[in-house]
Amino acid sequence: MAKSLFIAPTSMESGLTSVCLGLLRALEREGVSVGFYKPFSQSVHRGEAIHNDGRDSSTAFVTARSHLQPPDPIPLKEAQQLLNRGKGDLLLENIVGEYQKVANQVDIVIIEGLVPDRSEAYIARLNVEVARNLGSEVILVSAPRSCSASDLDEELDFSARLFAAPSDPDVIAVILNKIGAPEKSGMTLDHHRPAKGDVIDYRSACKVFTSGRFHLLAEIPWQPHLLAPRVSDVARELGVPVLHEGHMHSRRVQKVSVCARTIRNMTDTLKPGTLMVTPGDREDIVVTTALAALNGVPLAGLMLTGGLMPDNRVIDLCRRALDTGLPVLSSDANTYETAHMLASLSSAIPIDDPERIEESMESVARRVDTDWLQEHLKVQRQSRLSPPAFRYQLSERARSANKRIVLPEGCEPRTVHAAIICHQRKLARCVLIGNPQEIRSVAAAQGLELPEDLELMDPASIRDRYIAPMVEFRKHKGLTEDMAEAMLEDNVVLGTMMVAMDEADGLVSGAIHTTANTVRPALQLIKTHDNAKVVSSVFFMLLPEQVLVYGDCAINPDPNAEELADIAIQSAESAEAFGIEPVVAMISYSTGESGSGQDVDKVREATRIARERRPDLLIDGPLQYDAAAIESVGKSKAPDSKVAGKATVFVFPDLNTGNTTYKAVQRSANVVSVGPMLQGLRKPVNDLSRGAMVEDIVFTIALTAVQARQVEEAGVA
Repeated sequence: MAKSLFIAPTSMESGLTSVCLGLLRALEREGVSVGFYKPFSQSVHRGEAIHNDGRDSSTAFVTARSHLQPPDPIPLKEAQQLLNRGKGDLLLENIVGEYQKVANQVDIVIIEGLVPDRSEAYIARLNVEVARNLGSEVILVSAPRSCSASDLDEELDFSARLFAAPSDPDVIAVILNKIGAPEKSGMTLDHHRPAKGDVIDYRSACKVFTSGRFHLLAEIPWQPHLLAPRVSDVARELGVPVLHEGHMHSRRVQKVSVCARTIRNMTDTLKPGTLMVTPGDREDIVVTTALAALNGVPLAGLMLTGGLMPDNRVIDLCRRALDTGLPVLSSDANTYETAHMLASLSSAIPIDDPERIEESMESVARRVDTDWLQEHLKVQRQSRLSPPAFRYQLSERARSANKRIVLPEGCEPRTVHAAIICHQRKLARCVLIGNPQEIRSVAAAQGLELPEDLELMDPASIRDRYIAPMVEFRKHKGLTEDMAEAMLEDNVVLGTMMVAMDEADGLVSGAIHTTANTVRPALQLIKTHDNAKVVSSVFFMLLPEQVLVYGDCAINPDPNAEELADIAIQSAESAEAFGIEPVVAMISYSTGESGSGQDVDKVREATRIARERRPDLLIDGPLQYDAAAIESVGKSKAPDSKVAGKATVFVFPDLNTGNTTYKAVQRSANVVSVGPMLQGLRKPVNDLSRGAMVEDIVFTIALTAVQARQVEEAGVA
């Protein structure tokens, strides 16, 4: 029977939804079978109705960011009407029925309670009634901001007493959210950032924690960047005209600057993420803003107030700045009124902002004491690895590996950003190859600060020392010093030499280079390890309920049976290295002995060879995709197979089949795919898509670090 946790906020603005989703994510990535249920929909933010078209944000977020399909909550007004008519029992009966639909499928259910409202006194008791009828244990969520420890003790004691009747549920833990936040933490003209000395250590200062009355399950600091709306969100909520769209759907407003000053007094405000607000007839400020955009400063945008517009000649002068993606909005209100509206923007996250949802969930998830929670609830992990669990384990393994990864595209903005993130998360020791001054400029233009100990390597100062070793590596191909010197002008070749000479553990490239540019130097200089017959690739497919491995979908056009067997073994080893139990299906257009022909015979022979080489692995084939993936089909088509219906590694017979299948699944099912990750090289080199996002690069660097450790431990280099 499923256990349930009722998440009850102690006050408004506690960040309840973010906490519930973060707790869900924390348990998911631990491999726990977890569900979500929200009994009542309640709009507590003015902007929610505008941004979310009346849909409940919590259930929409869960549906969008996981495989779960939680029931639709009952509108709070409808619940209130039932209570007013004396039909509270019927209401709770419906709640229990909907809860059971979720609980029948999982081990733990996260239940999101109602936010207390001073005007609706019945809400607190309704939370208690729902928690009691669902047999839940209670976790309180409080946003202490900067209140004293004694005040927090009093607030938590009062909230816990609401659940204190003998038949009511137990309060077992507390999550503190928005620690250190100012009293008003919405969009302001200049975000307050509390000094470290301002933040109270509630764990040791509060009696409810030191006495052991409640377990402090998570401490989540206030993070103002999580409040940053996109410019498109601002336009939508305020209902203002968009004069130029630019990159309004991706640029975020970190700060608002109201400008009516002279140019020399406003230059310090022209920073990344700033929304410049100025009367529309202040053409000097408009031109200065345009100049900053042309200099590479990614301002959030420009808001022209008073219903005024610059002269057309000024607009023409600024046209190239608009081409950089600078959004421009208009407001009929005056500058003061516009600034007031911006300061009053809702902090609710729109349903169509997955980046902000994901970041909010992760900010909570990584701080939850899941070890204590699992011990308290005595739950078991799932045998299948879920996408959150995969990402979490990937990060943990990368941190443990502590590898030096070279990034030859060191001046590329996404790569610089990814290197900084990897450094902060300790996923790898990144080396950015490029002119140090240019790298610093790229970081500054994005509003990023390069850590002092992040390694920058100027290629001009080190290139010469690799000429002789490269000639030695390629002398059998007639490579001369002049040829080597010319080839080393390419930073990808230079970085590959660092890996080949064991000065770095791996390489990631491809944000601005083709696959051939990345892979060819690796094949020439690093080469395959002793146990590999071919270099191949895998994609990690982050399906809603589990992570699957697809190989080879990127490298080998038409491998023969022996090469295909090698790809199967490599893919199984890659799966195992990343925490996925390898159950290998050799994919074909027929299952078992039902088909014949050259293509299916190749798969059959490859299966035989792979089994012979690795009798310890579960490998079967030929299997059709549905027989490999779906248990009911597998039992029908291959009843004696230990792989059919349970496969986690899918090995495709050729590049045409593999690449087509991976893209079809990725696009049609909206599945995130991580890769391609190359296999079989003496040391790891991985290729990026040229459309890779920053987070894609981060995960590829982490993959490479884990691979490097795998190669080291296997002793195959």
